[in-house]
Amino acid sequence: MRFGTQAWAKRRYEAHFISKLTDCDGENSETDSSLDFALDCNYIDNNAHKTLTEMTSEVGNILGTMINNPNSFLIK
Repeated sequence: MRFGTQAWAKRRYEAHFISKLTDCDGENSETDSSLDFALDCNYIDNNAHKTLTEMTSEVGNILGTMINNPNSFLIK
């Protein structure tokens, strides 16, 4: 994946970076809710739901770590 220079440059600003990560975390939570809906409507089975919700949990953990420790991800 290639980042545009504008998006990459925003990593210089901690508040902006955290704001974007927070947006991502919110989208990840929405995905988790959508997976529950998909299961309830029989669009996916229990195994797929379990696998995918575990993945959203892992993404949430990664985002949480980045939000709580942004300095190691910022461009100096």
